[in-house]
Amino acid sequence: MTSLDKPTEDAQDAQQDARAVTEAALFEAFGGVRGMVETVVPGLLFVTIFTINKNLHWSAIAALGVSLLLVVVRLAMRDTVKHAFSGVFGVAFGVVFAMMTGNAKDFYLPGMLYTLGLAIAYIVTTLAGVPLIGLILGPVFKENLSWRTRNPGRKKAYAKASWAWGLILLAKCAILFPLYWWANTAQLGWILIALKIPPFLLAVWLTWVFLAKAPAPIDVFAEMEAEEQAEKERKAALGTESGDEATAGRHRRDA
Repeated sequence: MTSLDKPTEDAQDAQQDARAVTEAALFEAFGGVRGMVETVVPGLLFVTIFTINKNLHWSAIAALGVSLLLVVVRLAMRDTVKHAFSGVFGVAFGVVFAMMTGNAKDFYLPGMLYTLGLAIAYIVTTLAGVPLIGLILGPVFKENLSWRTRNPGRKKAYAKASWAWGLILLAKCAILFPLYWWANTAQLGWILIALKIPPFLLAVWLTWVFLAKAPAPIDVFAEMEAEEQAEKERKAALGTESGDEATAGRHRRDA
């Protein structure tokens, strides 16, 4: 290998490391494959049972039961439960709403409203200069909000990703809300299940593309630790100097 090859290979290694870190952060933030499964299974069970027997109560109980089971499995494995718990709350709201109205389609309405609200949040926060995806991923990358003022290239990438999330979720809502009025419960449920994963994967992939090309995150935690260590060393040095001066003073007095 020549001296000219080494910088190129180092740059490629750094780029690969950045992509690996980005992939790991996205998996942590959005739950990975298991998180997607936990998101889909309750709704899939609900629409399957309702398609077979048209019984709202049994469909709702089954969906809520499997959501709770997923949380129990997470707890038994001592794994993070935030994604499973979010699934339980989403299913519980849907069950309560459907039971109150007696309309099985209302099982899906809270989730649809949440998706619409989330799409609006992505767009509004981006227009305000604080893209939501940056607020979500900043702590995961250990950069917190440093990207807002200290890393403009990264802020731009977060803005692009937030626009992607907002527009993709709005497109999903544009399909689902008309179906809420026109389609029956089974049709709406199966289409909603079909649209659960592909838009999510598209948004995550675009986020990865934008962030993989962005500048590396600023690790503010490492900076704080370095500052604390430097402060300790400074105090230790001052203490040593004070001790040396005191010793020198005693020697002068003795002389």
